[in-house]
Amino acid sequence: MKKTCELCPHRCELEEGQTGFCRARQNQDGRIISINYGKVTALALDPIEKKPLRHFYAGKNILSVGSFGCNLRCPYCQNHTISMANAAQTVSCYISPEELVARALERIPDGNIGIAYTYNEPLIGYEYVRDCAMLAKEKQLKNVVVTNGCIAEEAFQKLLPWIDAWNIDLKGFKNASYGQLCGDLEVVKRNIVSAAAQGHVEITTLIVPQRTDTEEEIRELSSWLSSVDCKIPLHITRFFPQYRMQDCLATPVSTVYRLADVARKYLEYVYEGNC
Repeated sequence: MKKTCELCPHRCELEEGQTGFCRARQNQDGRIISINYGKVTALALDPIEKKPLRHFYAGKNILSVGSFGCNLRCPYCQNHTISMANAAQTVSCYISPEELVARALERIPDGNIGIAYTYNEPLIGYEYVRDCAMLAKEKQLKNVVVTNGCIAEEAFQKLLPWIDAWNIDLKGFKNASYGQLCGDLEVVKRNIVSAAAQGHVEITTLIVPQRTDTEEEIRELSSWLSSVDCKIPLHITRFFPQYRMQDCLATPVSTVYRLADVARKYLEYVYEGNC
C-alpha cells in the first residue's frame, strides 16, 4: 500500500518497500519508518565552536553523532560520503539512545555538555533524535541540532522543547537557488522563526562563488534575519571545492570579509568562517 512520508516538504509517496528521496525513510508494511535509526556513521567529541555555535557554552565540547542520508542535494556538500549515501553505501554501527546518552555522560570529564545531532541531515532521522534528546534531558545533558531546517512544521514543533540550541543552514536567500538544492526557503525561514522564539539559534550561510556571493543577497538575508532578532549570530563561511564542485575555485577570503561587513549593518554578531 502506498504511503506518504510527511516529515519534510518532499512528501514522498512510497510504495511498499520503497525508500524516500532522503535515502533514510522507507515504507514498510504501510508505515513510514526510519531505516537509519541508531545507525551511526560518525561519532566524535568536538569543540562546540565547530558546529558552529559561538554563543552557546563557548569553550566546551559536545559529543557529535551522525548517520546517513539527507533531503537536500547540495553539490558542494562536505559530508557527501554519508549524507548522499544509503545504508548499503556506508559503514555504521548501531548505538541505542540509552548507549549514546551513556557515552555522552562518560565524556563529561572531557568538557562534554551533551549531544549534537549533526554530520548528515539529522532530522530525517527524526525519531532517533527525539528519543535520544528526551533521555539526554533526563540526565541534564544539552541537545544541539545542526540542520538544513527543511522539515515539516509539525515535526519541528514537537522537537523544540527537547533541543537547547540549533545551528540552521540558510543556504542563500533566493527561492530559485533553493529549488536547485531540492529545498524550500520558506520552510527554512519558518523554522528559524520558531527556533528563535523558543531557544538559542545560530545561522550558517556558505558563500559559494556565483551562487550566494552577492552583496544584494547577503543584504536581503541579514535584513530578514534582523527582523527576527538582530542578536542571532550569523556565520559567513568560505566555500572550498567539494563533492560535485571540485573544479570550482574556493571563495576569495576578501569576499567573505566584505559580505560579513554587509551583514553587520543589520546584525550584531557576524563571524567569518573557514578563512
